[in-house]
Amino acid sequence: MERRIWRPCGLLLCCLLTLLAPPVHAADEAPALPQVGEFPPPLLGNNRQGERVDLQERRGRIVVVTFWASWCGPCMRELPMLAQLQKVVGKDALEVIAVNWGEPRADVVAFARRNNKLDLEYVLDGKGETAARYGVRAVPRMLVLDREGRIASIHVGYSVDALPGFMEEIVALLPDEVRNRPASNAPSP
Repeated sequence: MERRIWRPCGLLLCCLLTLLAPPVHAADEAPALPQVGEFPPPLLGNNRQGERVDLQERRGRIVVVTFWASWCGPCMRELPMLAQLQKVVGKDALEVIAVNWGEPRADVVAFARRNNKLDLEYVLDGKGETAARYGVRAVPRMLVLDREGRIASIHVGYSVDALPGFMEEIVALLPDEVRNRPASNAPSP
């Protein structure tokens, strides 16, 4: 009979403790992830030369920030496309920053050397801290920033079928003088 008395009392005690505990909100656990129309966290980390990469220093041009990894097949198809787009538009108007997600520095440097025709700014994120601030849970994940530095769009994954729409989106963000110049006249930095 004592067991019956203790069970309801134990249950009542657990309920009271739950009610008295401070509430835990998801917003308390993690910072809000950057959304379209907002300014993303400006510091991406260091490039492979050890220099800090700050998005605020790139205002005035379209910036594509893509999170990638060398083991990601879609990433390996996306990076050459982005490098070619940057080349055609001109780095003065469009810059691609490729943030490596979770791989050692030596692996990223080796990848960049093997793929030296891809004129991209590589940022190291070996611990995934930058990716976490941007809400990256899978790659590729790409953010397109307008000339003011606000997020114009966020793309998850890679699809050849989505390329025409992506290209139209980039062209629409470019100023008229860049949009109307011949690709061969795009100045290099």
